[in-house]
Amino acid sequence: MKILLTGANGYIGTRLFLRLLDAGHHVTALVRSKSRLEIPQKHVNQVEVIEADLLSPESLQAIPKEIDAAYYLVHSMSYSSEKFAEMEAQSAENFRERLAQTETKQIIYLSGLVNDESLSHHLSSRKNVEDILRKGSVPVTTLMAGIIIGSGSASFEIMRDLVEKLPIMIAPRWTKNLIQPIAIADVLQYLVEVLGHPDCIGERFEIGGPDVLSYKEMLLSFAEIRGLKRWILPVPVLSPKLSSYWLYFITAANLSLARSLIESLKNNAYCKETRIQKLFPRELLDFKSAVKRAFQRLEEDNVPSSWKDSMDATRLDPDLSRYLKVPDQGVLRDRQQVPFSISPEVVKQVVWSLGGNKGWLYMNWSWRVRGWIDKLFQGVGLRRGRTHPTRLKAGDALDFWRVLVADETNRRLLLYAEMKIPGEAWLEYEIEEKTLIQSATFRPKGLSGRLYWYILYPFHFFIFRGLAKQIVKEAKSSGT
Repeated sequence: MKILLTGANGYIGTRLFLRLLDAGHHVTALVRSKSRLEIPQKHVNQVEVIEADLLSPESLQAIPKEIDAAYYLVHSMSYSSEKFAEMEAQSAENFRERLAQTETKQIIYLSGLVNDESLSHHLSSRKNVEDILRKGSVPVTTLMAGIIIGSGSASFEIMRDLVEKLPIMIAPRWTKNLIQPIAIADVLQYLVEVLGHPDCIGERFEIGGPDVLSYKEMLLSFAEIRGLKRWILPVPVLSPKLSSYWLYFITAANLSLARSLIESLKNNAYCKETRIQKLFPRELLDFKSAVKRAFQRLEEDNVPSSWKDSMDATRLDPDLSRYLKVPDQGVLRDRQQVPFSISPEVVKQVVWSLGGNKGWLYMNWSWRVRGWIDKLFQGVGLRRGRTHPTRLKAGDALDFWRVLVADETNRRLLLYAEMKIPGEAWLEYEIEEKTLIQSATFRPKGLSGRLYWYILYPFHFFIFRGLAKQIVKEAKSSGT
């Protein structure tokens, strides 16, 4: 079949993209930036990539007319715009109108469980998107899921942060609400199974795993799997705002995501109908099995996608090309050059492994302090880490940086700062012959930007000089 896949760079879309290709389908991937989509060499003839913005009807004209089915996987709980719902609605309308001009016979939409009367802002928006899509001429198949458990999923990573960092947790009222978690593998299987199935066209299905648990039970079960003893203390009052800040400072969630999650947790999220299990009978993964499977993927360094790498979780334009040109004028720069005598490939490997659990090699405590300061100002901090310990690609999150270029052939790595600063910052690594070149570039915004740079210049000088030297030192050590 000829499939249109929106959200192909997202957490779900990245994994579904590979499944569709393995199943032999031809996939048209609709993305904001082509540079962020990795296409396996064996599938290059099955893929067409188009750059388009769902908010721009003109750009959607690039969608080919010969489409059999389309997946609508565009949504972000971490979007911070006050016009979030309006933007989602407009995107859905534009998508619906364009598909009406094609040969599409089915739209498949992944939504949240929206079977409560009083819905959160984000769940209401998801329901509204479905209503808009259903007003079109193309029949819609809707799958509604609660918490999705898998390596790299926001729910999994946030629970992991809470359980592994807090021996004692405060339990607001929402921890008593019920949820029916589902493994990412089962979500993907359902998404593939409903494709073109005659009994699924135009239908709505609620999907969930075999367990219905409270949030408290999930956290304690997660702790048991990790071999940890945890205590959860109930409190009579903890406002959603305080809960959001608590989640924000303890976990890797940004503030927008924390607020959205807390708001959504006021709703019970379990299935009230199980029709899809009759259509596709099989044994679904229970909560503990899904968590164990996620940890197995992490231990194998086999995490195809992470919510942290999604561009929906950042303030940056998803089209990274606008940041690729490091400015030369009106900037302040620290440039370090360190010669070496070992293989350039070994030095590159050290550069490619910076950040995350390994840290920043030199004065790592100062990077952690900077991360905490960034959190205090509602920035991303360092807790995002990195998805893979040694691999990087354009669009990946790397602590409080975003990867713009990860060119292994030419040994060039370019990072863009997502921390809260009065200006813009880039960190670039190049390896030319037997020299490591490290360039930290800052384009200040107004007087506050210049004051920021000059006040911190003594620290930056020692940190950046020490970091460049330590990279080469570690490369020498690992290369001997």
